[in-house]
Amino acid sequence: MIQGRAVVGGNAEGLALVSDEPLSFWGGYDHRTGEITDRRHPLSSQIAAGRILALPFSRGSSTTAAVLLEAIRSGTAPAAILTTGDDTFFALAIIVASEMYGVTLPLVAIPADAFASLKTGMYIRIEADGRVEVSAVSGEDFSNKL
Repeated sequence: MIQGRAVVGGNAEGLALVSDEPLSFWGGYDHRTGEITDRRHPLSSQIAAGRILALPFSRGSSTTAAVLLEAIRSGTAPAAILTTGDDTFFALAIIVASEMYGVTLPLVAIPADAFASLKTGMYIRIEADGRVEVSAVSGEDFSNKL
C-alpha cells in the first residue's frame, strides 16, 4: 500500500502503464485513440486509454491540459494518473473536465521512491483519499478484477 496525496480525488483501478520519462500530451498523445504517439518516448505506440498512467510529471505547457481535456471528453483518457508531485497541467485538465463534462479521473502524487517501484503491467487500485494499492497480476488474472 502506498499513501499518496490525492491532487484530484477519485477511485480507479486497472493495469499500470509506467515511464520514468515525462510526456507532453501535445503531439505525444492521440486524444482520438488514447495512443502515445511521441516516437521518442519509451511508451511510444502504447495505448494509455483506460490504464493507470504513471509519469513523473507532464512535459510542455497548457497544451498538455487541452489534449488531456479532449481525451477525457472523448473517453480515451487514462483511468487515472500517478505522478511524483503536483502537476498543474494534469490537474487543470481534470478539474475543467469535471466542471464541463461531469467526468473526472484521479490524479495522485506519490513519493519518488514508491513511484520508482511501479512497473508496467502491475494492477493498481486507487482510493479517493490517495491510497494506492499495487499488486502484480497477469493479464488473465486482470480479467477477474473487472
